Amino acid sequence: MSTTAIATKPATWLAGYIPDLPTPFGPKGEVDLNAFRGLCERQIEAGVSALVVCETAGEASTVSPVEQEAIIRAAVDVARGRARIIAGAGSNSTSQAIALTQRAEAAGADAVLSVVPYYNKPIQNGIYAHFRAIGDSTRLPIVLHDIPARTIRELANDTLARLAESRQFIGLRDGSGDVCRPVRLRELLPSHFRLLTGDDATALAYLANGGDGCISTVSNVAPDLCRMISTNCLQGRFQTARDLQGQLAPLEACLSANNPAALKYALSLLGFIYPDARPPIVEPDAPAKAAIARIVAGMDQRQLAAARG
Repeated sequence: MSTTAIATKPATWLAGYIPDLPTPFGPKGEVDLNAFRGLCERQIEAGVSALVVCETAGEASTVSPVEQEAIIRAAVDVARGRARIIAGAGSNSTSQAIALTQRAEAAGADAVLSVVPYYNKPIQNGIYAHFRAIGDSTRLPIVLHDIPARTIRELANDTLARLAESRQFIGLRDGSGDVCRPVRLRELLPSHFRLLTGDDATALAYLANGGDGCISTVSNVAPDLCRMISTNCLQGRFQTARDLQGQLAPLEACLSANNPAALKYALSLLGFIYPDARPPIVEPDAPAKAAIARIVAGMDQRQLAAARG
């Protein structure tokens, strides 16, 4: 399919902290769209430029295509153009990834986030062919997702550079954990291409090395604090950003240990959603819940102190 409808300007909105939103479930396991709309509105009011839905934190692997389409439509309806909606549409089957991408486009998404095929262990030419086939099936911009810990196969830098020759591929969610990767990639990629880490713990280092942002779990809980970190980085105030990042470190450690169950528990303590996840994801154990509760209880005071600073 032609990509003439894709914006030729750099995706300036693909920057800063972008939340990877969880999918709330009700007490009977149903998708709670009302709670989800509330999460979207809270983030938009905090000033985010985009929302990621139906991806890692959104438990995409246990959400049906019909549910996924409803979630995307709900996000689009809430955003009303105030933030871009990036829909997870990945699969280890190329045909299924194409189908999910086309459903996301029909639902009104502004872009899709497409992960390296997992389990199959394709070679780099297979990964390239997978993403090119997805690109040929849609007019939407595509953000690539490289997360070797989950997919086994990496998206090699040379393969990424080949894909980025097409302006349809606008960015990378980098889950490699390599904070120096932006330095190496900048000379291989066009200037419009955006690099975002998927790791909250190393986000500051990634930004300092030339990254553009973070697709974040922690920002679901503390969007204002994350926005301040990003702003201070952009303005070159890295010491202030480091101090703010330090305030988030205990929360990040708790959430990363059992994501998205820990994230959902934290948001339930704040009154936004039920803590339920879908199997095989299970709730945090009692010590983890206690640790999350202690951290969340202090978040408002820390954010106020940071704002005053």
